[in-house]
Amino acid sequence: MTSSISKQVIGFIGAGNMARSMASGLIANDWPKNNILLSDPDGAQRQGAQQALGVEIVEKNASVVDRANILILAVKPQMLAEVVAEIVGPLAEKNPLIISIAAGIQTNDLVRWMGRQAPVVRVMPNTPALIGSGACGLFANEHTTREQREQAETIMRAIGVTVWVKDEALLDIITALSGSGPAYFLLVMEVMESAAIKAGLDQKSARLLTLETALGAAKMALESSEDPAKLRHHVTSPGGTTEAAVKILEQGKIDQLFSSAINAATARSKELAEIFGKK
Repeated sequence: MTSSISKQVIGFIGAGNMARSMASGLIANDWPKNNILLSDPDGAQRQGAQQALGVEIVEKNASVVDRANILILAVKPQMLAEVVAEIVGPLAEKNPLIISIAAGIQTNDLVRWMGRQAPVVRVMPNTPALIGSGACGLFANEHTTREQREQAETIMRAIGVTVWVKDEALLDIITALSGSGPAYFLLVMEVMESAAIKAGLDQKSARLLTLETALGAAKMALESSEDPAKLRHHVTSPGGTTEAAVKILEQGKIDQLFSSAINAATARSKELAEIFGKK
């Protein structure tokens, strides 16, 4: 991390799990603790975040805005309009880079709520970011400079990989793919474990083998130059056990199921954006 970027003061509005994971990732990447500040009206949240991070946590959001060069909005989407209304004045004076991780809140709605043009980067993280293995989609509005884009990317890389999109609408697909995606894989692990137990394997062994198989497959895909389809064919011997299993999955139209699932999540993301944006 370059010293010029780490001199920026990052302020988090909200001290929940995602804010804590981001702050923890920054600290692990040598961002100075005295340049990280969080706010939360909930005393228990403040106490928990302070114990976990060892950084300053305050009650008033305006106190964070007054000091931050980069402001991260880490509150629930249904609360964001109200939170922005509270800090409109300080935001106008400070004009920080704003990074929003509130799902479904579009950049033009944020700008409208602030009543002025502002640099905004919208981010769609996912829950594995809590363990430093996140996959984040990012979009920057037209008021964001190249330097500010780089700052946002540096911050999000502290908790995982990043992908930029030029069209904000693509964040709805990213929400469906990587935002909701952990649940899909967890569901597959759940049903695989259950099937093994029903077939006679003990629960502890079924759990361990399922989880390690999922981890191993992901690592193989990440470290290989070949796509998942080719890797799958490598482990699918003609007439073997894997082929027998894969045929059942294909007969059940697994491709159509996942396509329908991602399309449904994408549509719901768009619906929520419309609902939250009307506030």
